[in-house]
Amino acid sequence: MIVIKSFTFNLFSEITYVVWDELTKESAIIDPGCSNISEEEKLSNYISEHNLEVKYLINTHCHIDHILGCNFVKEKYNPIYFIPERDLFLLDRAEIQASAFGLEIKKLPKPDNYLSEELQLQLGRSIITFLYTPGHTPGEFCIYFEREAFCITGDVLFKNSIGRTDLWGGDYNTLIQSIKTKLFSLPENVTIYPGHGESSKIGLEKNENPFLHEFSKS
Repeated sequence: MIVIKSFTFNLFSEITYVVWDELTKESAIIDPGCSNISEEEKLSNYISEHNLEVKYLINTHCHIDHILGCNFVKEKYNPIYFIPERDLFLLDRAEIQASAFGLEIKKLPKPDNYLSEELQLQLGRSIITFLYTPGHTPGEFCIYFEREAFCITGDVLFKNSIGRTDLWGGDYNTLIQSIKTKLFSLPENVTIYPGHGESSKIGLEKNENPFLHEFSKS
């Protein structure tokens, strides 16, 4: 069985996810946003309490609120680090992103590999696949667990909302197309876990999201 644990971190109320297999204790940390020692301890204490092996570090995209904890995770656990290749320019400009919000960040580690729709990662007995969903950033991917019927949607799709497109690399039409063709093609019972706010269901967002419900019939 796959367990998903969420933490709300940093001044942006970003949600960091730890996804792990109960049998093998293999885990993936997705979008670590821990920005201070207290938040780092919350994350590391959870990992210690459950005796997890951190196998993967994954960024859905590379805006500053989703990468603040990458140094901490990489240095402490040395997981295999994946990012979207088209967001590498954002990772390389992390210090510039941080300064725009009055924050400081050390130079981030280079990724070990890049996400793609051909990539499949194993977490215990479960398979992680990736959906290319640009628009919020040029490279963003959503992370799909088909057997478990949930998808981590980063800043693409939220409960009753969609991702911003006025930040680095955003494009509104591209974002809408990503949601329409990739996320709305998933089964309606799939739970979405976004990078901010509450979880929802694909079917609910098709029918109730004020930005998107018209696409459910197109």
